[in-house]
Amino acid sequence: MTCALRRGIGLSDGIQWLIGRDDWTYSVIFARGVTPEELALRLGGAPGSVPSPITGREAWAVVMDHRTDDEVLIRIGVSDGWSFALEYGVPTGTERLAEISRGGVEAAHLDPQPDHPPKQFAYAKDGVVICSFGIGEEVWRWGQQPDFLLAELVQAGVLHADGEYARSDDEPFGAADRATLAILETRFGLALPHDVEERQLPAFVIR
Repeated sequence: MTCALRRGIGLSDGIQWLIGRDDWTYSVIFARGVTPEELALRLGGAPGSVPSPITGREAWAVVMDHRTDDEVLIRIGVSDGWSFALEYGVPTGTERLAEISRGGVEAAHLDPQPDHPPKQFAYAKDGVVICSFGIGEEVWRWGQQPDFLLAELVQAGVLHADGEYARSDDEPFGAADRATLAILETRFGLALPHDVEERQLPAFVIR
């Protein structure tokens, strides 16, 4: 395992900082119970398919150079017990989340959907998608247990107990999305470093 993977990430980073960042255009897959390398393989990553380690800027350059919609590049790392993969290009994590979580693994997916809001969240375990919803559209939830996070959403004031919206219309821009990411951050212990795009991380092409 490389030094970048062994070093990991501090608990204070969290994921709330992603809200409001213009450069949050990559999706993130978290997996607990597999190494970053195994996560890459479960995503369909081809070992040795791209020179690495590389930064986020270099990852986008690889994707743009190929200029195809069916090629994705991932960069992998580890954070507080969760392996993660950052996806550049057309994301595939949502479709593969159940497969990623086979064998008792937990997997979570965050997709910023910059061209087609809202942002999306999904959580799977042991080969089953448990819960998924749009961030900012938490009133519509699906999966095997659509109410899996309802108690947390109610406690945070995002939803009422009946599943309807509880947020105020005059909240500052991004506040509602940040509240939901705070729930996910606390409930699952998810974190990424603020400088994740600048870090050099192992990379794989997914074709």
